[in-house]
Amino acid sequence: MILIVAIQMDPIERIDISGDSTFALALEGQNRGHELLYYEPRDLSFRDGVVSARVRPLRVRKEPGNHFTLGAASVRDLAGTQVVLMRQDPPFDMAYITATHLLERLVPATLVVNDPFHVRNAPEKLFVTLFKSFMPPTLVTSDREEIRNFRAEHHDVILKPLYGNGGAGVFRVRQDDENLGALLETFTKLYREPVVVQRYIPEVRKGDKRIILVDGVFAGAINRLPAAGEARSNLHVGGRPEATTLSEREIRICDALGPELKKRGLIFAGIDVIGGYLTEVNVTSPTGIQEIKRFGGPDIAKLIWSAIERRIAA
Repeated sequence: MILIVAIQMDPIERIDISGDSTFALALEGQNRGHELLYYEPRDLSFRDGVVSARVRPLRVRKEPGNHFTLGAASVRDLAGTQVVLMRQDPPFDMAYITATHLLERLVPATLVVNDPFHVRNAPEKLFVTLFKSFMPPTLVTSDREEIRNFRAEHHDVILKPLYGNGGAGVFRVRQDDENLGALLETFTKLYREPVVVQRYIPEVRKGDKRIILVDGVFAGAINRLPAAGEARSNLHVGGRPEATTLSEREIRICDALGPELKKRGLIFAGIDVIGGYLTEVNVTSPTGIQEIKRFGGPDIAKLIWSAIERRIAA
């Protein structure tokens, strides 16, 4: 099965090929003989009912600093592709949402991964609320008094922007922290949306587990340990990855989420679990598959492509 695959992603010259999940997917797709086309979100157009992009043929290789070659640019009707990988990173802003609306016009004739309708309706800090029995106590609001009451009840909380990503804007606010008012003022100036407040989970010192599900099935996991003096475990802010296995509760979480992800066409999903609590469900641009493979886990890029090919064949 030879597929024409368009990859909508961030500037390819800026990626770190040792950890980038999109690069791993491109390399595996190329190894399977698929034809790769590259474009950035700004290259996407809609005219007279046609969704097109200014694409360039792409070849990739595992050579740091020389990891890609692009062919000549041309405008192409994306309906002529079998697969579009929507892989640009958040923020989950209006530009991102607009891209989901445009790519949705291609469905179902073209398989968009992940399904743009459900990506748009599954922002990670809101979609997770469908599974409240697995979540820590959580508040989503712009009401400052509600936030103060929540902290008074739980004493130690995490404050983060609703549509933030990569650990940006995440703060731990203890009971005696006098900065809460200033933080809320800052959030009000920076964001129009509500904020998310969650009870602080002390077990984060033992790690924030990233679990990958492929077409609703558990595929692999990595534990991310926060650096000393840091409440966030994101790898790009100093978190350290380590091999891990799933607890019985984490297996139950995967069993609960899997069917919901599969029926929504969310083929590649990453969920975050701290101390047995589900904190986020990432379906916009999940990461972590290279780290999982590096620590002895499966080659998840292969599993994702096999799932894509099964869906195309069906």
